[in-house]
Amino acid sequence: MSDYNYAEFSTGDYNLDQFFGPRLGTKAPDFTLENANGHKVNLLDFKGDFLVLEMGSITCPLFQGRRETMSGLIEKHPHVDFSVLYVREAHPGKNIGAHQNIDDKKECANRLVNDGERRRVLVDDFEGTVHGAYGSYPNAVFIINKNGCIVFRAYWNNPDATGRALSQLLAGKPANVKSYFRPVRPDIAIKTLRDGGKGSVVDFFKGLPFLIWKNLIRRNFLLAFNREPQIRPDIKC
Repeated sequence: MSDYNYAEFSTGDYNLDQFFGPRLGTKAPDFTLENANGHKVNLLDFKGDFLVLEMGSITCPLFQGRRETMSGLIEKHPHVDFSVLYVREAHPGKNIGAHQNIDDKKECANRLVNDGERRRVLVDDFEGTVHGAYGSYPNAVFIINKNGCIVFRAYWNNPDATGRALSQLLAGKPANVKSYFRPVRPDIAIKTLRDGGKGSVVDFFKGLPFLIWKNLIRRNFLLAFNREPQIRPDIKC
């Protein structure tokens, strides 16, 4: 097992002070990946007006808590493509542990599909190469235009903000939206962690005070005063 696929969650596994994902207005990294059915596809091969790409795993409470609202965006925007990049397990436990090999990762991605996920699910490699190129956060989201340029990004997916950003982009306007961190509902968090099994819940609550400070308080405060560049929906990069 690689260091990337940690067996126990720790806040030290993430740099919560600085996000190293691609910047607005820059080219989105493209990769050849397998989808949940085992077919090779290019990440940036999409037919819609935009691609909404979200990082996720079945042991990530934030990702699980966003799925219902993201499904609503699919209904609302039929001319937009939606994909999930399946990354490492955010909170591995006894039942759903850290990936020991790529087959483990594919099995978890298929489990997500069998759980009703409607978006295209793409499986990152075992070492998390694509995840690293997109900043390594467990639930970041990006909107990419037909030119392969990033026109919206959020370190943590807030589906309401993502939906507003998408509506603005489709209207031909820059996505002038602040995506504040929003906690997941407690019942979804508990269910997700219990599904992960022994160790998943304990590790999560050990790091919870630090996560609240870094994301809900500090990051949201800094975001309120941050000014992102205004990126045209049709930008070429």
